[in-house]
Amino acid sequence: MKNRLLTIFVFCFSLLSLSAQTVSAEKQVFTHQDTLRGSITPERAWWDLTYYHLDIKVKPEEKFISGKNTVQYRVLQPDSVMQIDLQSPLKITKVIQNNQELRVRDDGNAHFIYLKGPQKIGTVNSLDVYYEGKPKEAIRPPWDGGVSWEKDKEGNDFIATSCQGLGASVWWPCKDHMYDEVDSMLISINVPKNLMDVSNGRLRSIEQYGDTKTYNWFVKNPINNYGVNMNIANYVEFSDNYDGMAGNLTMDYYVLPYDLEKAKEQFKDAPKMMKAFEYWFGPYPFYADGYKLVEVPYLGMEHQSSVTYGNKFMKGYLGRDLSGTGWGLKFDFIIIHESGHEWFANNITYKDIADMWIHESFTNYSESLFIEYYYGKEAAAEYIIGTRKGIKNDKPIIGHYDVNNEGSGDMYPKGGNMLHTIRQVIDDDEKWRDILRGLNREFYHQTVTTKQIENYISKQAGMDLKPIFDQYLRDTRIPILLYITMDNTLKYRWSNVVDGFNMPIKVSVNGKWVWLHPEITWKSMDLDTPNPSIKVDKNFYVNSERL
Repeated sequence: MKNRLLTIFVFCFSLLSLSAQTVSAEKQVFTHQDTLRGSITPERAWWDLTYYHLDIKVKPEEKFISGKNTVQYRVLQPDSVMQIDLQSPLKITKVIQNNQELRVRDDGNAHFIYLKGPQKIGTVNSLDVYYEGKPKEAIRPPWDGGVSWEKDKEGNDFIATSCQGLGASVWWPCKDHMYDEVDSMLISINVPKNLMDVSNGRLRSIEQYGDTKTYNWFVKNPINNYGVNMNIANYVEFSDNYDGMAGNLTMDYYVLPYDLEKAKEQFKDAPKMMKAFEYWFGPYPFYADGYKLVEVPYLGMEHQSSVTYGNKFMKGYLGRDLSGTGWGLKFDFIIIHESGHEWFANNITYKDIADMWIHESFTNYSESLFIEYYYGKEAAAEYIIGTRKGIKNDKPIIGHYDVNNEGSGDMYPKGGNMLHTIRQVIDDDEKWRDILRGLNREFYHQTVTTKQIENYISKQAGMDLKPIFDQYLRDTRIPILLYITMDNTLKYRWSNVVDGFNMPIKVSVNGKWVWLHPEITWKSMDLDTPNPSIKVDKNFYVNSERL
């Protein structure tokens, strides 16, 4: 009987081992469409975006969009084929340049336009892309986005867009890759006259056409594709003026009429956010376009200068504290987090979504900085450490490049804790604040790579932080500090780490804080007393094990 049980156990263990090996050996398969969407194709590379005019009519009763996008561009290299992206079931009906209709070849969601006129280096040209159709409806916005066609409590249409990752081409034709931001943009949205559209930038004019109105919003600053939005509802508005680092900043709020009084109280977190984040990150990056907070029928999103809000006027994340410490109920999560993206996502923008951590890790970390500004450093540390319970270590934070692939959701809590850990390593709070502010100066209104961000932080810190970035961004293991005490000697080393990992760490030895500089091989330190108590500083995202 024992032998039979042993045989069954070995068999089951073998199956489990095989299953584990199969799972670990699985590789994500990417398609031709992924490459067209996620890479800088030759048909994208030869031209630089300068201006868009998105001019569309929205028919809520039909869930239908029609109109055109004027694409203005500067020629970098002579070519005659341009890639414009638009996702099914929307269709391009025609493309016009210099009063001539151009041939369009469709390849899934990528559309290749064959130009007739000369494309000379340095010239600025434009074309009009006409389109129409019923865009993809959002299933679980903002994570599975598109267009949300909802009704408010009074039966009015309540419509909004959300499209990070999925792509702006889910609702309008554009150069749908993050590396090339348009320099400025006019957004003209025609809606039924009982409704209002709120989009990015500043409202330039309202034009009435029969029983419809067109709202013209002008974006003066560069803007990324998924940052562009339309929000259509029976909105009412109220405003603040904020005396900020770069002068007077208009802060405008658009909500449903029956939520007005709740919003006036809840949105007090917005100027508080602005004060804290200008302290940590430097001036708000879009004074020319203002700041807006707009109620929508989903949770919220970081649309540039038009931050969307659906947190039900509750503190925390829909009333929950993601850290489990109580500090997360001191602020409205969506106002703070999504607004933090104005610095990290809209000012500093990833070139490739594989580097999405640049948006989410810094913004996750910004939540604790907001707490620190108002409640102190210890409260902030408790909050960010509390979020560790959400870390899965399922796959690397950095995704696959050139195929529109984002990495692990750990880019939020693990990425935030990585930055908190790096702050401890630098061990100079003023220098750390200077680095955060310097990032927003150095890469102001730019698209960037992970390498640029890593190199900047390392250079300003005066130390090589690459092994730390490698460990937390490109590996799933949590570093383990192994140590053993023998008489009056402490031996210690890193385990579970990438090659070359040598992060210094602060530990308490009999209540006295000291710095250790572990490597992968054993190191030792003399002790004043035998077998002391050892405690690792909780602010470092590591594990420890006494042997």
